[in-house]
Amino acid sequence: MSTRIRINQAEPEGYRAMVALDKYIASTRLTPTQQHLIKIRVSQLNGCAYCIDMHTRDARKEGETEQRIYALDAWRDTPFFTPEERAILALTEEVTFINRHVSESVYREAARLFDEQLLSQIILAIININGWTRIGIATAMSPALARV
Repeated sequence: MSTRIRINQAEPEGYRAMVALDKYIASTRLTPTQQHLIKIRVSQLNGCAYCIDMHTRDARKEGETEQRIYALDAWRDTPFFTPEERAILALTEEVTFINRHVSESVYREAARLFDEQLLSQIILAIININGWTRIGIATAMSPALARV
């Protein structure tokens, strides 16, 4: 599959705005692990191969385990994730599938575990990667085959 348009070239100002939100999120209180879990899970849910490839590689470089990455699609059925990570993953799924709305129980659990600022940062991180996956899919971005 070939790449369609390159948004960074066709609409550089809009692309820079997306990158600016990335940089802001990287500067928040969200840990790198939390950011990686959000990015990988959204990429899985939206089916963006380019983003799955990029974010799993980035997570591995920063110490995320293969076991947790492989189990992320079934996180509810494993003991590998903390209560905070579980709340983030539940919120990630509901914000990604926003047409189903964010349930009161998922929101309340996240609000119990995180203060308003951090909860806002989590929601922004989820929204941001959802935007990136939509760009990746709409423009048919494809990961390169890794040479072993």
